[in-house]
This record gives sequence, C-alpha cells and structure tokens, in this order.
Amino acid sequence: MKISIITATFNSQDFILSNINSIKNQTYKNFEHLIIDNKSSDKTLELLKNQNYNIKVYSSKDAGIYDAFNKGIKKASGEIISIINSDDLYADKKILDKVVEIFKKKNVGIIYGNLKYVKRNNIKNIVRFWKSNKYKVNSFKMGWSPPHPTVFVKKEYYKKFGTFKKKHGTCADLELLYRFIERKKIKSYHLDKTLVLMRLGGVSNNNLFTILKQNLQILKILKINNNLLSILKFLVYKIHNRIKQFTF
Repeated sequence: MKISIITATFNSQDFILSNINSIKNQTYKNFEHLIIDNKSSDKTLELLKNQNYNIKVYSSKDAGIYDAFNKGIKKASGEIISIINSDDLYADKKILDKVVEIFKKKNVGIIYGNLKYVKRNNIKNIVRFWKSNKYKVNSFKMGWSPPHPTVFVKKEYYKKFGTFKKKHGTCADLELLYRFIERKKIKSYHLDKTLVLMRLGGVSNNNLFTILKQNLQILKILKINNNLLSILKFLVYKIHNRIKQFTF
C-alpha cells in the first residue's frame, strides 16, 4: 500500500529538515512526500532542492493551510494519505510500517493514534500528551476528536466525501473528521501509540481569543450552538480531557 504524506510549508526553514528526516528514516519505503509550498521567501525551497528521496515539491500561492492540504490530496497517488505539518515529525521510524500493517489486517478507513506536544526547540521536552481512545457514537459532542496530525485516511474517502472546507477556518480538520467518522460512519481504529511529535506554537492554539473563537465554531459545526445543555456538556468534557493531557 502506497502512502502519500502531505506537508504544507511557508517559510519553514527552521524545522523542515527535522520533518523530512523523520519521514526519510521510516523503515516502510512505499511512500511519496508531497511538499505544498506557499511561495516561501526564506531558505525552505533551497533546503528542499538537496533532498534525494521520493519527494515532490510544488510552490505556488495558496489560500491558507487547508487549501494547501486540498492541493496535496488532489495530487496524491497513494492509497493512504497522511498530513503532517512542517514543524512536526513522526515519533519513530516504524510508524508507517505499523499503520500499513493495521490497514491490511483491519477493515477500516481511518487510523489515528496519540500525540505528544513538545517544546519548539527541544523535542525531548514533552509538555502535553494527547492520549486518544476508541470512537463512540456522539463522541464529538462530548468534546472528543482524534489528534488530526496522527490521522491516516484511505484516499477513496476524500474522493467520496470531499476534502477540507476552508470556510471553517482553523476548525476545518475537526469538521472533516466529524464528517468522516460521525456523519459518514467510516470505520476507524485507534492505534494506542504515539505517532507524532507536535511542536508547540501552532496557529490554532496560540492565544485565548483564538481558542474561544475556535470552540464557538466547533459548536456550530456540531449543531449544538443553540442548546445550552449540550454546550455545557461539551465544555465540561472538553476541559476534563484537556486537563488529563497535562497529567501524564
């Protein structure tokens, strides 16, 4: 099974080589790495020129990171799609091997795992541990979602049910997973293993106003924004889940 790994870049010179090395060092080699670059003006493109593995670089203006992801999905030739940000990296060299093994054994369309948030300049310093769990009906309305950077999806489902909807802003990844798992009932599998190390400092979690705005958008996506009891339930469970991430 071929895996298409999609990475969106924009002035990503500081960490793109860390991302690349975590991909190049995978023991499973049937993959392509698609770099969707937003006309970087730093040394990102220069660094990418020196790579000699199965990498394809496309550089043109885009309308945000989810537009870049959609471009990558359209260009992908693999059966499985993984989206990993330029600041982030696979947790070890056996990640792709393990994911493919499960896809071959299980009748599932989506695999996701656990995520560790690490210090931006020291990936050994773990700040948060997002340990996910098995999906249950209505989990999203209880403040649950799988960590998007750990998600692997069969491409056929993007073709069947659509890609990221840019109108949802920084919640576009959650909306897509809610659509796929809850509404379209694609079978998923939780791999209880840390798949990705995510550096802190992303757009979606950098200040309280952004977090508040994001959660209001999520309530609209879940269609519970006008139901006080559902809102309270969502917030209580989400806060509880977030606190657990700091008590590993």
